[in-house]
Amino acid sequence: MGNTVCILGLGYIGLPTAAVAAGAGCTVIGVDINAERVETVNAGKSPIHEPGVAELIRKVVSNGRLRAATEPEDADYFVVAVPTPLREQNQPDISFVEQSIDSVAPRLRPGNTVIIESTCPVGTTEAMLKRIEKLRPDLHLPQHGRGEDGIAVAYCPERVLPGQIINELQENDRVIGGVTPLCAQKASAFYRTFLTKGQCFETTATTSELVKLAENAYRDVNIAFANELSMIAELNDVNPWELIALASRHPRVNILQPGPGVGGHCIAVDPWFIVAKNPSEARLIRTAREVNLHKTEYTLESILKAVDIRNATSVAMLGLAYKPNVDDLRESPSVELTRALAAKRDIEVLAVEPHITKLPPELQLERVRLASLDEARQKSDLLVLLVKHDVFRSLRDAVPKKPLLDVCGLFV
Repeated sequence: MGNTVCILGLGYIGLPTAAVAAGAGCTVIGVDINAERVETVNAGKSPIHEPGVAELIRKVVSNGRLRAATEPEDADYFVVAVPTPLREQNQPDISFVEQSIDSVAPRLRPGNTVIIESTCPVGTTEAMLKRIEKLRPDLHLPQHGRGEDGIAVAYCPERVLPGQIINELQENDRVIGGVTPLCAQKASAFYRTFLTKGQCFETTATTSELVKLAENAYRDVNIAFANELSMIAELNDVNPWELIALASRHPRVNILQPGPGVGGHCIAVDPWFIVAKNPSEARLIRTAREVNLHKTEYTLESILKAVDIRNATSVAMLGLAYKPNVDDLRESPSVELTRALAAKRDIEVLAVEPHITKLPPELQLERVRLASLDEARQKSDLLVLLVKHDVFRSLRDAVPKKPLLDVCGLFV
């Protein structure tokens, strides 16, 4: 087996994976339907803000290990890392995965390995295997019991933290789910090319699919407890952060920190994949999602109340990303809060996000504009602190001080 890799999707997972694999000696073709993104990568630049990625892309593009294209090319490994958003009624949309499989099917040859990394409902890998079988009846597929001359199909979910993706790609354990044990072994061989500390744990495809969903549903449930507790505390005139800090002094209690909701491409989305497949059984998981969505509504009411009390005509929303110190706005409650504030009050809304250079489409509104922190301090009547970006810590000693509503607990 060679070491040529074709990675479909050059987003927050696919692009760093492509760079790390290329840095480990693989020849990588990164594929994306966004021609501008392809051009950026081929120029040796990174279209995403993630520590270490830009430097690594510059190196691997210059030495010829990485190049980008808009169509798949022949390879030994095909890795699918495309989005799987939600449709109406929180139903999973795997159409991008299906399109990716359709695009690589003509390129498949004996001995190839297809790995799906995109978050998927349980059963998706088996469904994609059947899709390949229909498109390429000439191939020997895993269920036919063939060995090295067959096509291997596996599922391996990503489990990285934005802001630390490069290190975590190399150091985190991977769960490799094969359609057959041989498929898992062949997929593991790819990840071992760049894992420095992490280990490969081989299992079935359906198990690895549910592992990914379980990890993020677990986090969502625990965040929901913190968010629900914070609302109860405030309604009883109790400081929620003090409450959580004191309760967590118990040797077997460690409550997470509340916020304005839950965002990101994983935690805010993945639990719905479980609910969609097993709606009758996933009662706690569904409720946790509803609690975290309600926390965003509750936060909006708090902001509107603060605006009305101060008769504010200009409000600065500090932080649009879904977590501190990144530029990732996917499913961010801060974006939703900023949009809703502009829709519900006839005021100027200054969006302060130091990690981006332009507003996302949903915030390109007449009343919203991107502003610096200094401008927000000078011109706004109220500061709403939404995200714990390090740059916002300077507000503690800011003179003159402005009214500040801290909904993320940076200054507690």
